[in-house]
Amino acid sequence: MQMSLATPPADALHHRIRQAVQQQWHAAGLLGAPALDAQGLQLGGDGSGYPSSFAVDVAAGASVAAATLAAAQLGSLRSGSALACASVQVPHALAETTGYFTLDGVQPDLWSPISGLYPCGAAVGQPGWVRIHANFDHHRDGALQLLGLPIGASTPKQAVAQALNAWDAIDFETQAAERGLVVAAARTPQEWAAHPQSAAVAAQPLVQITQLDAGQPASPRAWPALQSAGLLSGIRVLDLTRILSGPVAARTLAAHGADVLMINGPGLPNIGAIADLSRGKRSALLDLKSAAGKAQFASLLDGAHVLLQGYHPGSLDALGFGPQQTVQLRPGIVYASLSAYGRSGPWADRRGFDSLVQTASGINWAEGQAFEGIAGGNASGGSGGLRALPMQILDYAAGFWLAFGIQAALYRQATQGGSWHVQVSLARTAQWLRELGQRPVLPQGLGDTAEGGHAARVAPYLETLASGFGVLTAVRHSGVLGGVAMPWRYPSMPPGTAAPQWF
Repeated sequence: MQMSLATPPADALHHRIRQAVQQQWHAAGLLGAPALDAQGLQLGGDGSGYPSSFAVDVAAGASVAAATLAAAQLGSLRSGSALACASVQVPHALAETTGYFTLDGVQPDLWSPISGLYPCGAAVGQPGWVRIHANFDHHRDGALQLLGLPIGASTPKQAVAQALNAWDAIDFETQAAERGLVVAAARTPQEWAAHPQSAAVAAQPLVQITQLDAGQPASPRAWPALQSAGLLSGIRVLDLTRILSGPVAARTLAAHGADVLMINGPGLPNIGAIADLSRGKRSALLDLKSAAGKAQFASLLDGAHVLLQGYHPGSLDALGFGPQQTVQLRPGIVYASLSAYGRSGPWADRRGFDSLVQTASGINWAEGQAFEGIAGGNASGGSGGLRALPMQILDYAAGFWLAFGIQAALYRQATQGGSWHVQVSLARTAQWLRELGQRPVLPQGLGDTAEGGHAARVAPYLETLASGFGVLTAVRHSGVLGGVAMPWRYPSMPPGTAAPQWF
């Protein structure tokens, strides 16, 4: 099937990207936006080649540009010199959001066999669709158990599909959520708009930055002198995240020189993309449930500038490292939290990933409708009129916005004092993407819409590095400062390779 999109000319696209950055720049409490002129922010390329009716090119370009400009702003504050020019090529930013990488020349299969979209409810007269995310074994086995199927990797996808015929989509979603599983029923945009969680999400800013100690704010912190490693050199980040968005945020900070120490719990599973997401970080193991582990983590916290976490709501509070508890241990900290559906509303404690939020919030439905009937066929591939976006743009844009928010909070800490909480959610990022609007899909052109087409599109932006996982070929970071892409400080290594300590 051949198709193209009504993508805007490059100048119009770049104007929209600048507008989106300026809006969030002001919302974050940064003074003015002098870096948004042509000298401060250079944009290039267009968004062709990625088949979506949504403005994924604006989303990728704006989120990367904002994070890059924030690094320039921090560097200027620390050095007392002029802002370094930030440059972003939109095709490069889009390539980064595909998450493409190979190990020893092989592209890993990152999806569990039973993950995906399923029709359901036919046997009970309630036809619908649900998406199951089962990349972790305990999520897979929980879904299989709920369906009354044998747990383990041997249960085939066909058995899951057959069992779901007897389930109403909303009932299955609800019971799965009660068990802590990751499942989403497919909704139309109108159905999502009528859901109470949609209203809760809409009430939140895209990047929420609040002061944690307004009564007695911590004094501005003295940062170590800038080093040649980058504009964020000397800024210490504790990364307690494992699933795409959080690791992308931390990796973005590492790309500009931050000292990122990724902390995993012993025995916790990781996604296959950890090899790509660990570039520039040191990776240690620490058991936060043990007294010794808590004491060692508190010692690390004492030397940190940023704590980034994506734990289930309440989990870190129970361990003694919630936002208010952390402020008591480390005044002046920037505490960053990532969630699926935000921290308020009936789904505030619900787990979720990019693909599930796309399904629940109506994006899959709207995308499918935009492509339906193109070139005389069903462009949604027989998935009930549902179509996924061509990349996990919610995960990546949320990660870049989180990196932006962290840096904006660091800027405010340095200029105003205080301890700050930065919050970003996938669902609010999805709403922002919808606010950017949709474009018509045109039945003409030569765009390659196949998933395998990613390899050709990302090829100009790849780097090959030695890693603890094998020879890693992955997309370079797309935000460049001063015309020079900084090398990664550390190679990508498996958890536990580094000691849990600062240098």
